[in-house]
This record gives sequence, C-alpha cells and structure tokens, in this order.
Amino acid sequence: MKIPSPGLGFWQISKEDAKRVFIEGYEVGYRHFDTAIAYRNESEIGEAIKELNLKREDYWITSKIPAEIKNYKDAKKAIDESLQRLGVEYLDLMLIHAPKPWALMFLPGPRFHKGNREVWRAMVEAKQEGKIKNLGVSNFNIEDIKNITDYSDEPIYANQILIHIGHVTKNVIDYCHQNNIIVEAYSPLGVGKLIDNEQIKKIAEKYNVSPARVCIKYVNELDTIPLPRSRSKNHMQDNFNFEFELSKEDKEYLDSLKI
Repeated sequence: MKIPSPGLGFWQISKEDAKRVFIEGYEVGYRHFDTAIAYRNESEIGEAIKELNLKREDYWITSKIPAEIKNYKDAKKAIDESLQRLGVEYLDLMLIHAPKPWALMFLPGPRFHKGNREVWRAMVEAKQEGKIKNLGVSNFNIEDIKNITDYSDEPIYANQILIHIGHVTKNVIDYCHQNNIIVEAYSPLGVGKLIDNEQIKKIAEKYNVSPARVCIKYVNELDTIPLPRSRSKNHMQDNFNFEFELSKEDKEYLDSLKI
C-alpha cells in the first residue's frame, strides 16, 4: 500500500477522543493514521479499528518507539506492545520518535548514535518477522540519518519532521528527497497558531479557502505528506480538501514569512 496523503495526526488527542476521531476521520476519507506509543491512545485507536471492522489493507497505521528507548531489548518489547494495543498484526510504518530523549532533545550533547542503531536493529528484525512493513525516523537531522544509513542496508522509508509556514528545514527536506526518503510534515498548522495569522488569512481570502487549507497546501507543495490534527469532524473535512494551486508569487510570499 502506498502511503496515503494527507494523514490524520493523533498527537494531543486524548484517550477519550481518540476512538471517535479515528472513526470520524475514516468517514471523512482519511486512510493514514499517525500515532505513537507516547501519545497513549493506541488502545482507543485499536477499539475504533475493531468497531469499524476494517480490512487490514484498507488503512495505514504509523506508530513510534519512544525517544527515551535507546536499546535493542526495550525497543523489541515496545514494538510488540504497540501491536497488541492497536490490535493489528503489523504496522505499516514504525518510527524512532526522536534521535535523543525529549529531556535532552534541544540541548547540546551526544546524539545517541549507538542507541539509535540498537533500536534500528530491533526494528529491522521486527520487519523480517512481518510485524512492520516500513521503517523510519522522526525529528532526525542529516547527521542522525547518516548514522542509520551508514550502519544498515535497510532503507529509511520516511522522516517525520516539524514543517509549517515560517519553519522549513530545507536542507533536511532536500537531503531526504535526494536519498529517496519520504518526508512527513507534522504540525503543518503550527499547533493551530497559524490559523489566526493575518498574513495567512489574506492569502486564504484570495483563494476563498480557510487558512488551514493554505497551511496544508503549502507543506504539500514542498513534496511532503501533511499530518494535520483535529478533534472536529468539520475541521478534518476542511483539512482533507486542499485541491487548489498556490501561485508562484504566493508561495514565495509564504516562504518569506517569519512566524
């Protein structure tokens, strides 16, 4: 199954909302659902899958090994427990959630190269066992990516990174594309803050669309897969439909914004 776009993100979706959000997202048309062990809503997503009685080939599910796990044994255990909570026989994509534990992520210091290789080894083994279809990473810079590709012949399928108007790490995006790594864009709405941005609102009015659609179309134009998040079915529908074209001038204007 080719990875569907856009995907529906489950970061900050509570346990109470997750089942409903999955079901409504599927009704809207989403077939790509992005969660993580750290989001603590895998079991509820599993309940939604069971309630909808979906064929396994009819949807794409991504999860992530916690950033704090940097050893083979715990990674193997995490994969098995994730499958159990979701109630699926395999994951379409499993990511290393971050190259460093979150408490250290934005501090100087070691990049945990050895630990990431150990986690990758566990993921490769799980793929060989049929538990995972594709392997990837999240929040990895070029150095972190090379650490994996220099170590393993198993290709990195995707790198999920923060991308939105005003925050584009072009060097990482270009490197991934040059090396056949799919780029997924999480928080394309800037955790919601871009929806009320007056500059983006003006562009949205020009095309008679919502600011959210402009934001999602922008990251899509970067040849990335948007992963918007919403608890509202109406917003899910709006985020799902971005079939319009931004002019070259408007894309350049959005590129120039410092948000």
